[in-house]
Amino acid sequence: MFELLPGTGLVLPRQVGVLSFGMSERDAQWAVASLADVRESWACGAGWAFTAAWDGLELSAFGDCEDRQGRSELDRNGLASVALHRWPETLTGPSAVPVVLDGVDVFGYPAAEVLDALAPAGHPSVWLPPVSSGSYLREVWVRCPPIDRPAPTRA
Repeated sequence: MFELLPGTGLVLPRQVGVLSFGMSERDAQWAVASLADVRESWACGAGWAFTAAWDGLELSAFGDCEDRQGRSELDRNGLASVALHRWPETLTGPSAVPVVLDGVDVFGYPAAEVLDALAPAGHPSVWLPPVSSGSYLREVWVRCPPIDRPAPTRA
């Protein structure tokens, strides 16, 4: 079971550990390599990225991300985002591996039920894509929480 921890990261199955926001690429790859083969990847704006496939799911991790508007004070050092994607052939029913957020298996029930169950909680750092009626979610993202910027001062 994977467990999404908004503000913290992602708990990996089989008591492998937690991918925590801010951890180094080496530490993140080491943790995931205990579960599956890690493959280097690329993502726009990220200093590093990798993927790993496990039981019908693909895990993507991104780190050392630059702010898209060039604001260096909003750059993210270390692990900044993790995504879990279902393989296309697994989208007709529940995932073989639970992916849990607030006690709800986001890949275990039709998307409408999942979105209804999670609506009251609302996590700004978690992204669930829009889906058609009756289908299952195909991916979920959890991102490093927003950086608190100091309020502008008046001269």
